[in-house]
Amino acid sequence: MKRISTVLAASLMLLIVASGCTSTATIDQQIASVSPAEAAGIIEQNSGNADFVLLDIRTPEEFGAGKIEGAVNIDFYDTDFRQQLDALDKDTHYLVYCNSGNRSGQSLPIFEDLGFVEVDNVATGITGWYNEGYPVVP
Repeated sequence: MKRISTVLAASLMLLIVASGCTSTATIDQQIASVSPAEAAGIIEQNSGNADFVLLDIRTPEEFGAGKIEGAVNIDFYDTDFRQQLDALDKDTHYLVYCNSGNRSGQSLPIFEDLGFVEVDNVATGITGWYNEGYPVVP
């Protein structure tokens, strides 16, 4: 009986030590929705920052009709949208928008799942941006 107790104790110790050796890496992610005024501040703060991308996820036709200056386009409706996002630098700060905030809001869980560190969504899209008096360029 004493031998069984000793083996049990040794097994328990081994289990505790082994579980302490495993690590689960966590990513400190900041993913949020912001107002057009907050978005304008983020753009201004990141002027000239190579680690900042303004990402328009509307269709190419919508993008061609007017965008926030400096934006790049990836179409939310592309069948490989997730793969296109996955190819981007996860450590870059992204400010993402669409027309009304619907598509960009739907994209946030994808950004999170792919491990992006910092993503802000213009909650009201380019429509809210424009309606609050911020500029749109062709």
